[in-house]
Amino acid sequence: MPWNDNANPGPWGSPPSGDGDRRDNTPKRPRGGGPRRPEGPDFNANFDRLGRRLRDFFSGGPGGGVRPGAIAAVVGAAFGLWALSGIYVVQPNEEAVVTTFGAYSRNEGPGLRYHLPAPIERVQKVPVTSLQRLDVGGAAAGAVPEESLMLTGDENIIDLQFSVTWRVADADRFVFTIRDPEGSVKAVAESAMREVVGRTNLLDILTTGRGQVQQQAAELMQRTLDSWGAGVRIDEVQIRSANPPQQVLAAFRDVVSAQQDQESAVNEANTYRNRVINEAKGDAARIVQAAQAYREQAVREATGDASRFNAILNEYRRAPGATRDRIYIETMQRVLARSNKVIVDSEGASAPIILPPDVFRPRTQPQAPAPQAVPQTEAAQ
Repeated sequence: MPWNDNANPGPWGSPPSGDGDRRDNTPKRPRGGGPRRPEGPDFNANFDRLGRRLRDFFSGGPGGGVRPGAIAAVVGAAFGLWALSGIYVVQPNEEAVVTTFGAYSRNEGPGLRYHLPAPIERVQKVPVTSLQRLDVGGAAAGAVPEESLMLTGDENIIDLQFSVTWRVADADRFVFTIRDPEGSVKAVAESAMREVVGRTNLLDILTTGRGQVQQQAAELMQRTLDSWGAGVRIDEVQIRSANPPQQVLAAFRDVVSAQQDQESAVNEANTYRNRVINEAKGDAARIVQAAQAYREQAVREATGDASRFNAILNEYRRAPGATRDRIYIETMQRVLARSNKVIVDSEGASAPIILPPDVFRPRTQPQAPAPQAVPQTEAAQ
């Protein structure tokens, strides 16, 4: 069938029979062989049919009334929807707290769960594994002086900003004890930090005592929250910045620089002192060792001389003449070895002997070795 065949009305019905039925002054659509815009569905007729069906379903017949089965079906459908509203899903990082008429009933873990529909039971999901963080004293947007300015133990003012990382440790206590979790944790954090800072000197907070301050503040916060039964676990307290107030920051930096120079000078002095002391100790040890070596040498030489004298004495007792001759010869050998000697044979000389002057010049000669002591066994032979 061609698309412009007007003989067959199609699924949207027949077009208007004529233009005489128009009651408005809208311009007439020109007739021609072009396509016609299809008319939309008749909603009024559909609503009328639906209304008739509902009346037939609920009507009890010609006598009127409502069918009991219809009421039961409606009630059953409503009850089914109400019962299905108790199905809920607990995510892996959550724990559900179920209350019955407002009172605590039980905890539910992750997964597909069911509770009696409201208003009998209600469910509140709590993220128990997610870490929560709050900043005290200001954030990146700017500082908050009423939170960051604190008084130290040595009566100085410090501008301290820190962060607290916490999580939910007990879901039911967390739900029923704390009304404003973030505000409560922040108040406890600020109070605990002020107490710890009030017991610590300013220089310790700015230098080496920062870690101790963080640990003490976290422990104090945990004790306070546990005494409340808040069900909150403090994981970490981290000091983000700790400085003197802006009004005295330049002067404080000068003081810190002077203290560092002082510590540097003291360290250099201690290094010099340790070096001098170690060198003196080394010299003293060397002198003591040299003295001990000299003492040992003198003792051994004296012991050797005494042994040699005793050996010669024994030989002299056995052969006095030979011993005296031997001692005389050895002594003359040692003496004459260090002097210039001129031997003149006067036999047959008829005129004076004239010696050249070079004969009496001192001559350096190697020193003769000292005679060795004769062993006792050898002397006995």
